[in-house]
Amino acid sequence: MAVIEIKDLAKNFGEVQALDGINLEVQEGEVYGYIGPNGAGKTTTIRILLGILQADRGKATVFGRDAWQDAVEIHKRIAYVPGEVNLWPNLTGGEIIDLFVQLRGSNHKSRREELIARFDLDPSKKCRSYSKGNRQKVALVAAFAAEADLYLLDEPSSGLDPLMEKVFQECITEFKEEGKTVFLSSHILSEVEKLCDKLSIIRQGKIIESGSLNELQHLTRTRMVLETNEEIPSLNDLKGIHDLKKQNNTYSFLVDTAELDQVIQHISKFGVKKLESSPPKLEDVFMEHYRGGGGES
Repeated sequence: MAVIEIKDLAKNFGEVQALDGINLEVQEGEVYGYIGPNGAGKTTTIRILLGILQADRGKATVFGRDAWQDAVEIHKRIAYVPGEVNLWPNLTGGEIIDLFVQLRGSNHKSRREELIARFDLDPSKKCRSYSKGNRQKVALVAAFAAEADLYLLDEPSSGLDPLMEKVFQECITEFKEEGKTVFLSSHILSEVEKLCDKLSIIRQGKIIESGSLNELQHLTRTRMVLETNEEIPSLNDLKGIHDLKKQNNTYSFLVDTAELDQVIQHISKFGVKKLESSPPKLEDVFMEHYRGGGGES
């Protein structure tokens, strides 16, 4: 069942087109990555899903309900964490967590205490004294302590140190095991690569690629380092070879994934002594699209 459906969604701010006809679908139980640089349209999409903004064109539904017209009902089943968290300065972190948990009608004290300990948060301090990372922890604990079917996370690990990023990733993995749905907007590619089942890349308000990481790896090139007994003539003439460097009988190059089998068959004729390959990563997919481009909108 589709938890989120977006069809031909568009949004303008004056002359700036933030979203230009995007389409995506998130199934129940998926961790879905939504990646792009700042200004690409990620936050605008999430605000439309939350019913904070009304789209100029197209349709966005959550749990089969219209994101704008049925926002109140939708909010009963979702948890949201923004990338920039502003808190009431005179309240403590614990008071804010309790407030949000009570608003959700939840009363899981043990869950609250567990999360406070895991995120190493001092809940007794006033929010005015919190760093950006600690403000982010308050938002994460408040969201994760309440029961939700969908977690909308907009750059949620912004400001967290590497240890706390690991705790965040563990929490998302647990949600996935419980069958929860997570929509994760991020520009931290390693985070998306570790956590997400599927992803969409957004650029200048348009989704330019969608699919699982395996499905998107056709866009990337594998790096190979090769040493042979014999010199390989005209290696650079092979289809799919790029950025070839040669020193004696040692070669390093990039090869299009689609041509990998043909290249390996060819080089095997020359007595392979050493062969190293680095599989394509999400960063390669991302940079393939953004190389030479912008992304701000």
